[in-house]
This record gives sequence, C-alpha cells and structure tokens, in this order.
Amino acid sequence: MKNVSNEQKMPPVMILCGGMGTRLRDVTELLPKPMVPIGEQPIVWHIMKTYASFGVRRFILCLGYKREKFIDFFMNYHARTSDATITLGAQPDIRFYSESAESDWEVTLVGTGLETMTGGRVARAAKYLQPEDQHFFLTYGDGVCDVDITATLRRHQASQKLLTVLAVHPAARFGEMILDGDNVMGFEEKPAQTNGYINGGYMVVNRRFIERYLSCDEDLFFEREPMRSAVADGQMQVYRHEGFWQCMDTPREYERLNELWNTGDAPWTRNWA
Repeated sequence: MKNVSNEQKMPPVMILCGGMGTRLRDVTELLPKPMVPIGEQPIVWHIMKTYASFGVRRFILCLGYKREKFIDFFMNYHARTSDATITLGAQPDIRFYSESAESDWEVTLVGTGLETMTGGRVARAAKYLQPEDQHFFLTYGDGVCDVDITATLRRHQASQKLLTVLAVHPAARFGEMILDGDNVMGFEEKPAQTNGYINGGYMVVNRRFIERYLSCDEDLFFEREPMRSAVADGQMQVYRHEGFWQCMDTPREYERLNELWNTGDAPWTRNWA
C-alpha cells in the first residue's frame, strides 16, 4: 500500500451511486452509470481501487437507480474473480481456489431512494458509519483521478473544518479565447483543461457536517444549501489537485477513459498497489 500510516486507520468512503446518468443514456439504459465499465470492471470499482490503494477498506454505496445491478455484482464478486469448482445436485456446493486482491473489502449497499438527491442520500446512509468514524470520505460514482487520498485527509484534519472539497480543472469542451480587455489575443481550440476550478468529488467530511447541514429530505442537494451554508460559516476549504481527473458524463468521456485503459495509459492507477 502507498502512503498509508501504520498508526492511522483510514475512514470509510461513501460513494454516491444513485443517479440515472441521463447524459450517458445510450449506455445507462441497461446499467446505472457507476456500473458502466472501463475495461472489464465498472467505474465504481476503479474508484474503490484508488481509495483501497491508500488503505481504505470500508465502502458505503448510496444506491437508487437500478440498485439490483450493484447487488448482483458484489454478491457474485468472488465467483467472477476466482477459479471455482461447483458441485451440482441435491446438496450443491462451491469451492473457490484463490483470494482476490479485494477480499478484505467491506461493501455496504444502501438503498437511499430512487429519486433522492445527493444530500438526502448521504444523510440516509450515515447510519452505517461506525461510532469512531469522526471523518469519512465522500465522492461521486462517475469520476476517476490520481489524487493522494492520504494527503486530502491530513489537510482536512489539520484545518479542523467540516468539509474539504477536491478542486480540479475541468476538461475544456469548447475553444478558449485569450483576452486582453475586449481584445482577443489568441485562441486555443479545445485546450486540455480550463484555468478555473470545480468540485471534483473526492471530498473529506467531518461527521458533524451531517448533523449541522443535512437531513433525509428527498429533495436536498448536497451541493446547494448545505455547501452554501458551510461556506457562509467558514467551514469549507479546498484541496487543489493539479494532476489527472476525469468524470464520465458523456459518451465521448466514456470512450476516452476506455481508450486510456486499453492502451495501458490509465493515469488514475498510478497509486494502485
């Protein structure tokens, strides 16, 4: 494992997996977006592998749309990844011959409602945090990056704020003009990324954030009133990430991530053990 302190037990990560992924509709008609594959494994598995490479072993998945796909995948995970002998008949039995690298993962699958928004999902899944979980990681089930997870936790703990958000540069989807006042000084057609920052997920949350700003209300967006209130109270900071980050919102982004994986140049795997 990389960058894992022997003295520190890593908190769990809560992954928002309940949305319908309407902008990726051609793929998500059959699968929820976090279950859409990069290579042979769903993108949520890639996200979990990133956290696991820093010592995270507990995963809480907030489910909604097509939750049965997650249940089927994780219930049958060992059978998918190991050689096995299956005895049929009146007393069926199955014997596995190898342990997967993920054999020590603890995955909690939480039904948080079909139409529930992100804030309500977090509040509903919070009952599966353990009493000692003062902090937890929180991210979305549709984005991969090569951030140092341990560093985000350390920055969060040192700040004593209730929320730390990963600040990333979004990939540019349009040409970008370079301006001097009203004069155009240059034009770059679809640069790799823009100069501004957005919320890239991979957040760290103090448990008190839930008590102070969240409820189980189905219509509560984590990114709206809760975040705005935390900003107003001086309880939110960013961790700037200048490395690789990519969400999977569109068919083009889905194709790009699979191209990176298939060519053996998947930057989000840099910290994997």
